[in-house]
Parts: sequence; C-alpha cells; structure tokens
Amino acid sequence: MVGRIPIMDVHPVVDLGRQPAKATAGEPLPVRASVFREGHDKLGAEVVLTGPDGARRAPVRMIKHAHVPDRYDALVTPDQPGDWTFEIHGWSDPIGTWQHNAGVKIPAGVDVELMFTEGRLLINRVIAAGGLSTAERHVLTGAAEAAADESRPVQARVAALQAPELDAVLLAHPLREQVTVEGPYPAYADRTRALFGSWYEFFPRSEGATRDETTGKVASGTFATAAKRLDAVAEMGFDVIYLPPIHPIGEVNRKGPNNTLTPGPDDTGSPWAIGSKDGGHDAIHPDLGTFEDFDAFVARAGELGLEVALDLALQAAPDHPWVTTNPEWFTTRADGTIAYAENPPKKYQDIYPVNFDNDPTGICREVLRIVRHWMAHGVRIFRVDNPHTKPLAFWEWLLKEVRRTDPDVIFLSEAFTRPAMMHGLGAVGFHQSYTYFTWRTAKGELGDYLLEVSHESDHTMRPNFFVNTPDILHAYLQYGGPAAFKIRAAVAATGSPSWGVYAGYELYEHVAVKPGSEEYLDSEKYQIRLRDWDSAAAEGRTLAPYITRLNRLRRAHPALQLLRNVTVHATDDDAVLAYSKIAGDDVVIVVANLDPHGTRETMLHLDLPALGLDWGDSFIAHDEITGEEWSWGAHNYVRLDPGYEPVHIISVRSAR
Repeated sequence: MVGRIPIMDVHPVVDLGRQPAKATAGEPLPVRASVFREGHDKLGAEVVLTGPDGARRAPVRMIKHAHVPDRYDALVTPDQPGDWTFEIHGWSDPIGTWQHNAGVKIPAGVDVELMFTEGRLLINRVIAAGGLSTAERHVLTGAAEAAADESRPVQARVAALQAPELDAVLLAHPLREQVTVEGPYPAYADRTRALFGSWYEFFPRSEGATRDETTGKVASGTFATAAKRLDAVAEMGFDVIYLPPIHPIGEVNRKGPNNTLTPGPDDTGSPWAIGSKDGGHDAIHPDLGTFEDFDAFVARAGELGLEVALDLALQAAPDHPWVTTNPEWFTTRADGTIAYAENPPKKYQDIYPVNFDNDPTGICREVLRIVRHWMAHGVRIFRVDNPHTKPLAFWEWLLKEVRRTDPDVIFLSEAFTRPAMMHGLGAVGFHQSYTYFTWRTAKGELGDYLLEVSHESDHTMRPNFFVNTPDILHAYLQYGGPAAFKIRAAVAATGSPSWGVYAGYELYEHVAVKPGSEEYLDSEKYQIRLRDWDSAAAEGRTLAPYITRLNRLRRAHPALQLLRNVTVHATDDDAVLAYSKIAGDDVVIVVANLDPHGTRETMLHLDLPALGLDWGDSFIAHDEITGEEWSWGAHNYVRLDPGYEPVHIISVRSAR
C-alpha cells in the first residue's frame, strides 16, 4: 500500500527484494528513490542502514537530484561484512515548507509577522524535541529571538533565519511529520577481495615444464616447479593466482594439439576434460604432485600475499568415475550413448555435461562436498566454468550454503552469454562476473560499458576485466602490436577494481590458430606451453614492468579500488577515451589512445564538478606513468603516441 509520502522506484533492489543487492565493506553504496507528495509542501528523505549486528546506523539524509524530478540520492557505507538492510524514510518537512514560503512572502510584504511567528514556533519545536548540543541549542535560541525582535529591521530578522549555521542545525535535526517507511531491502556486504583484486592465471603443468632435447618429449611442470613462478607473479603486484582444473584428465576422446581429434600417446589433453582412472573432481593429476604438494603451493602463495583461486568445472570426461557410479547425472541420447558437450559448430567430444534434471539432490550434495573439499585445502576463491549452462536455482542453493558457513569464500562467474543470464548469476550470489570487456575496443562502446558496469548493473554484477583468457585472443591484440597490450591492460586495470591477465600476455603472445579465430595457436588448453621468462626479461621483450606499475598504482589510489565512481569525459577524437574515478581527495583521470597504430592529438573536455572542483579551477595533472606534469583546467590539449605512451594515468596533485 502506498504510504502518506509515496516512495517508489527504490534502488538498489534485486529481484523485488528477494535477493540482496551487492555491497562491500567500506564501499559507498548508492541508494536512490522517487519521493514525492501532493501539493507544494516540502518533504525530506533519508536512508537508514541496519547492520549484521541488528543495530541501526545513523540516518543519512538524501539529496534531491539536480536534473531528475522527485529523485533523491544518498551514499551509505556498510562498515563490516555480512547481511545488511536499508530503509528509506520520507516525511513532510514543515521547516522546508516554511523556509520556501517565507522566502517568497516576506520580500513581497505578505504576512510578514505571521511568517516570523511560524518560523519561531518551528524552531521552538526543534528545541523541545531535544538531542541538541549546547552549541546547536544556542544557534536555535538566537535565531528564534532574532525572529521575534520586531525592533530590528525586517532584513536583519530574515538574515538571522537564513544563516548557514542555522540551516546546518535544522538539516541535522529535521521535524518529521507524516513519516513513511519503505523497506527494509536486503544488501550483502562482502569482504574487499570480492570487489578489488588483480588476478593472474597460469597452468601449473606449463610452469617449470622441460623438453628433452634428444627425444623432444615435454615433461610436465608440477606444483613444486609452479610455486617458483609465484615470486614473479607477486612481484608484478597480483593478488590472486588462478589455476585452471588440476584434476586427472580423461583419456577417452582426448583432444590433441590445437583441438584436433588425433592425439598422440604423449599428448596431455584439456584440463577441462575432468576425470579418469586416477579420480575425479576431488583428485589431483598425478603429474602435478600430491595433496601435500598442493598444500605447499597454497602456503607459498599465502606467504607472498596471493590467494589461490581454483577452477570449478562441473562436467566430466567419458572415463570420469561419475559415469560409472552415477550415469543418471548425464543425458542419454536415443541411441543409448551419453551426450557430449556441443556449442555448434564446436564439438567437445571429451566432455559430458551434467544433467541437473535427473538427480538434482544427489548432484547438489556431491558438488557441495567437492567445494568444501577444496576449501579445506585453503582454496577460498573459485572461478566457475560456464555457470550459465547450469540451473540458476542450483547456484542459488550452492552459494547460500557456502555463505552460511564460510562467508569469505568468493565465486567468479565465467559466463560470456546473454545479459539476463549474466545478471541472473550475479543476482543469485556470484561475487564477480566475467564481462563483455574483452570485445569492447572502440571509444563509444567502451565508454558506455564503463558506465553500464559501474552505474547500471552494479547492484547485481561486479565486473572482472580480463584482458585475455585461454579461450579469447581478440583481433585487437592479434594485430595491434605491443601498444595494444599496453592500452588494454591500462584500461582494464583502471576501469574496473578487479582485472585479470592470462599468462603470456606480458610476452605479447598474439598469434591465432587461423585468421578470424580467437583461439591461440598451440593453445595451452590442449598442450603444455614452454616459455622462456628469463630471456624475455633480459632482452626487454616483456610487459611485466608496465603491469607492475599498473598494480602499484591500483594499490596506491583508493579511487581505483572502487566500482561505482566512474565519470566519462568528452574528447574531440573518436579514438581517445577519457574517464575519471574519485574517492575523497583521490582523483585519477585516464586518457587512452585506443588506436595502437597512430598518434592522436585532441582536446579533452573535463567535467570539473565531477572531479570535486569548480568550473574555472585549474590543477596540476601528474602523469603516473611518465612523471610529466601539466597545468590543466576544463579544456586541455593532449597528444598520445602509441610508440611512446598511449595512455595518460593522471593524478590530480593540487587545485588552484
């Protein structure tokens, strides 16, 4: 039922309030609503947060939007992880109504003394309500006395009732009449890593792998050899090391190099074809080592400040133990065979999808067991493979079960699919989501996408901007040269609080299996990949120093650690993208030349109020990459040479 003061279009509300909106401890959460009433009397609105401890936080006054009629906005900040709720309170504001009427009538000589009398009575009501400091009470008492003093000029009496110190007290202690409450609505505040982090992906079997020069046979890397690579990953400033599946790989229908159907006896197959005679999802591939070796890997990562993320791929190779013990978990075709995975025209003969309709209870119990099994070995982050091919109801159940006992565990959704499904996965509990960023390369679409993920879908999805994956080598990287790798890394690292890199990116790996394909030549999905990290570093053929600089900037600038603070600015060149992020006094401006092949010169037009400045202000723009500085204002000339530095990452040093 509509309240006396209608409150509608509340945001953020997910699935009509059945699911919690996404929040993070310490991250400002924008709340908005349409609040209005009949007639012309004024009203007020505020947001009231209730924390996991059941205690209400101090109300936060909502501000009327400058351009959207009847819209009110506020920023509230959960101060600890857990279940939160928020309410919106709307009320009739007799003081605001009086201030408006007095501001019109008194200068016109209409009901002058009546206006002063009504103002004095309202102030006395605020005093009688209590809760004032001595200083606040003094301000109110003085204003009431000035309004009642008919010996003073009218202008002086009006000035006393319009003093800034009086407005501040009345704003802090409003008179609320006809109060309407809308809510409570749920929000869940996760730990910081759910919002902010730099991810690095590598295949343990490739790290430390060796080739026998006589036979040409490649020996797999192990957890022990992969652990040696963790130092370099940590030195680049990453927070999460993500491992593709580490389980036994099926031998039936195993894929050969470049996804061929004719593997040789020494071909390793795809790690996503999980399961063999050596075990399933709760086992480790024998070539990688033992559980003791895995535990040592996790421990070493922790010593270096890295969290380990593990792939959760709910599918099975034809020789997975499930196929024998629980054949009902798969789809049987009319000819009696089990259906393998397909994404026509692609075929994945080495993978059986799980059918959740046959024995949902049994499957749910088994998956929860597997997740808890790896949690017990120190894994607190899971990257989930193709979650959009499983029922939303299953994910809702699983994620709630894990959150109930282990709220620190994070799940990343790898779903490059329709927006409704991507948002649905986020709504039912996935903490982060892969996005369309990999395919957004032009100025207009990138600017629009930054605004979409930061202001439109932020209550359901937290983005993770991966610049590449083992599946995705975009044409921009295939043909853009080293500058393209710099540009994409800079935009990903500054545009989203979470971003990711798949190993080989820093070596500018860019050759596709064939023209028009996004698959890597000699894809690491199907074979061990040998990389000479030391020679690349010695010869300067690596982007690692630039990536290191980006991650250091991300840690140094609070503005880059938030999502909901993006403003896109105008430029005169269709290849130059500009945006800013702000957190308190920390302001970062990014200006990127998206053309990796040519120098661009343009005028940059900054929205100074969005930077916390006034129109007409100037400031020192410090380039965090080159160290150069300029005096900037609202309109600035920029020149970006992809052969030198294609991206300005600017910190605002001082305003004049």
